[in-house]
Amino acid sequence: MDDLISAAREAGSTAYAPYSNFQVGAALLFADGSVVTGANVENASYGLGLCAETVAVAKAMSSGTRGGLEAVAVTGPAHDPITPCGRCRQVLNELAALGGTDPDVHCAGADEVITVKLSQLLPMAFGPDSLV
Repeated sequence: MDDLISAAREAGSTAYAPYSNFQVGAALLFADGSVVTGANVENASYGLGLCAETVAVAKAMSSGTRGGLEAVAVTGPAHDPITPCGRCRQVLNELAALGGTDPDVHCAGADEVITVKLSQLLPMAFGPDSLV
């Protein structure tokens, strides 16, 4: 968990956050041991910004990773632990559902980490199986 959180913090240091100055990093751990990271990318048209988790999922999916998501770490500059937003919970759920996993989500603040299952953050999620 510590290494994954460190990877997320490092990713967050590359965030493009000139409007909020709220740098978020995310790291995804897969069953094969690989880690994919992402950082938030803001845009002057605020609604077009990308969250760190979404960037990491897009990187993973575009490289062909379709399953085996075991854990997620999300970090930010806040003192208290931060959790993925609703959109990111849905995006993470899609990736996890492709491999049939329910990953741990490590929500890190400056001094505290809360770990919860993705299914706790997004109960009764809509996913690929919902379309059958």
